[in-house]
Amino acid sequence: MEQKKIPHTASDCKSNDTRRGFLRKSTAAAVAATPLAQNLSAYTLNKQPKQTHSLKGRLLKSIKYGMINGKSVIEKFQMAKDAGFEAIELSTPNAPVKEAIAAIAATGIIVDGSVCRTHWKIRHSDPDPKIRATALTHLKQSITETHQAGGSSILIVVGHGKDGTQQQVWDRSTNNIKQAIPLAAKLGINIVIENVWNHFCYDHKGDSNQTAEQLAKYVDQFNSPLIGLQFDIGNHWKYGNTADWIRHLGKRIYKLDVKGFSRQANSFTNIGDGDINFTDIRKALIEINYHGWCAAEVRGGSSERLKAISQNMNKVFAL
Repeated sequence: MEQKKIPHTASDCKSNDTRRGFLRKSTAAAVAATPLAQNLSAYTLNKQPKQTHSLKGRLLKSIKYGMINGKSVIEKFQMAKDAGFEAIELSTPNAPVKEAIAAIAATGIIVDGSVCRTHWKIRHSDPDPKIRATALTHLKQSITETHQAGGSSILIVVGHGKDGTQQQVWDRSTNNIKQAIPLAAKLGINIVIENVWNHFCYDHKGDSNQTAEQLAKYVDQFNSPLIGLQFDIGNHWKYGNTADWIRHLGKRIYKLDVKGFSRQANSFTNIGDGDINFTDIRKALIEINYHGWCAAEVRGGSSERLKAISQNMNKVFAL
């Protein structure tokens, strides 16, 4: 019986591989040339998803209580809901907690957190120990009220550069805020620091090339999972690249605030106006795997105004 020839030289093997490769390429070319293949190729190209970097499913919309021009607590909650918001941030201390709880039950919109209303005037960095003690009292009361209303965070401004050197502001505010951590831990409330124009952890007279390095160090030195940031997207666009700040701060960001800003006009704007690069911001938030709340912080008003704010948020975050 005649035996099948088995290639036994490199030349024979190479020759067979070449023939097989030629047949595969020829067959693929023939298939690709058919109308069906051409139609499928065109269909595939047309159906490729656009790279919008949407935050849909990642970002939830909240609004500050003081932005809503309702006559009662329940009316304010209903206005926020009708405008497309999913939560409200209360103003503390002395928030209308009982009314808010009733409004939550009636409308289904929740309280996701609160903002300390006194932190600008009664500061954790004040040179006067008595004023710092009052600031701590207000923070603790705010933590308690936030817990009672079902929220998860209390937003604070840590101090102001006019109260002393950066080191003095750093030390005083740190020591004060640390004293509230045990209560925050007991009630399960995060203390979230907002980046603001408070002449601290950035150069207020500096250019737009500053980084978030000092802010990151300030958060890290607490060494507590209860201390994070409620990062305001518009506040430091004047001083640095917002998307790069988000990338640098990463998991330190627990929540977001949003407003617009124009470097050209040197002024805050409606959300989406101005020259903030929201496309890069969406990319950055996806890169740090952000999932959570974003609160509008602009001029509020009537139901129509709230709806416009909500729609602006939908646009810039591709919701």
